[in-house]
Amino acid sequence: MAIEGNKATAGGAPAPAPAPALSQAQSHTTAPAAAPTTAAASTSTPQLTPAQLKAKAKAEKAARRAQAKETKAIVAAAAAPAQDAKASKGGKGKQDGSQPQGKSLQSHRPSMSGRRPSVAIMEKDARSIIPECFSHLPMAKRVQTSQAHKDVHPAVLAAGQQMATFAIKDSISRLEATLLAFKKVIESYETPEGNSLSRHFVPHVLNPQIEYLTECRPMCFSMGNAIRLLKAKVNKFDINTPEDEAKEGLLEEIDNFIRERISLAEFVIARNASQLIQEHSVVLTYGRHRLVEKTLLRAKEAGKAFSVSIIDDPFEKDGQELAKTLGQAGIEVFYSPKLGGLGANLERADTVLLGAEAIFASGFLQAPAGTADIAVAATRSGTKVIALCETINFDRERISIDAFTYNEIDPESNSPESFRLLFDNTPVKYIAGVITEFESGTGNSPAQAILAILRKQEEPTIA
Repeated sequence: MAIEGNKATAGGAPAPAPAPALSQAQSHTTAPAAAPTTAAASTSTPQLTPAQLKAKAKAEKAARRAQAKETKAIVAAAAAPAQDAKASKGGKGKQDGSQPQGKSLQSHRPSMSGRRPSVAIMEKDARSIIPECFSHLPMAKRVQTSQAHKDVHPAVLAAGQQMATFAIKDSISRLEATLLAFKKVIESYETPEGNSLSRHFVPHVLNPQIEYLTECRPMCFSMGNAIRLLKAKVNKFDINTPEDEAKEGLLEEIDNFIRERISLAEFVIARNASQLIQEHSVVLTYGRHRLVEKTLLRAKEAGKAFSVSIIDDPFEKDGQELAKTLGQAGIEVFYSPKLGGLGANLERADTVLLGAEAIFASGFLQAPAGTADIAVAATRSGTKVIALCETINFDRERISIDAFTYNEIDPESNSPESFRLLFDNTPVKYIAGVITEFESGTGNSPAQAILAILRKQEEPTIA
């Protein structure tokens, strides 16, 4: 989902002018607190009221921002003449902070070898060109390990870097990487003397890990659900529970969670969905989703002869890998690199399988941008649309009717002229059914009935 027409006006605001005014404002803020205590200045430090402390901190923060803008402007102004002179001599321009803003942002995600000052400036520029009406939407960013909290575990640091650079992309892969990193955190944890694991672990150890991962990339619904379950497990421990017993219980809980809610869920969903594929069927899908791929391969293993039409995401191009995998398995594949081939492929398709990133309590489907276009076109042409999603990706509380409330901005497609959202929302009326690891009748249920099914079938220990 691309949004055009954004002008880079926020990043071009003059920086040096506000600095004196902010400095003056700071002096006015601190002066009243110092005046009444002039007589006692030689004996004690002036005591500021909470309101004065808050005003002072606010003024200092504003001054730091102004100083950062001023430094950035000075560096850019000093580097520009040198680069222009070098370019006029026919030499290659050196890539640095003086590179045009749009070009630097569209190149690729931040390099792991980038120097700390340049990375910080690039991240700030990336946010400054977003229109005010979309400023609430988060965007993945590379957080330098030197800037992370001192208590963040190395395994969590590595997972955060992979998420920030989209080496780990889909929700379930991020969830599994998070849980495996948390296992390392638990294994290395030692309860401080005078504390208990149930009281100390979450606020002082687990929360810094969560904050770092969220700073690298916004937390997906499955991660949020799993973390709530893990915290609930910690809170159930008695204050006198031995540390080794509590740690063993947490590690076992994580292992069971991965086995039941990820591995087993994937197996059951692929089995149920493959039963919908009949002999000589033509299945249409969008991009590449792990559950859809597992379903198609399982149907082939069952001896069914069918073909697959792949409409690829023109930005991610993951469908190319899916086409290669299916082709190697002996499945006939029709590939279209863009949504422009949707009409012709829908004419021969009898089933549409779509993978979901999450499902809201209202039944709306959140999936990679472009999924809603597939679902709407398929429903209007009379082709049934089936979504595949694990229940850990369900949000029991939040509802969404548009793609502008809960979404992410793609850092690779973010420029002064346009930016792209990673996900879109598909209304319930365009989804014929949702297949989860919990069977009900034919194995799929209406999207709006998912919460009722969960209340009836989930065990209390994992609800």
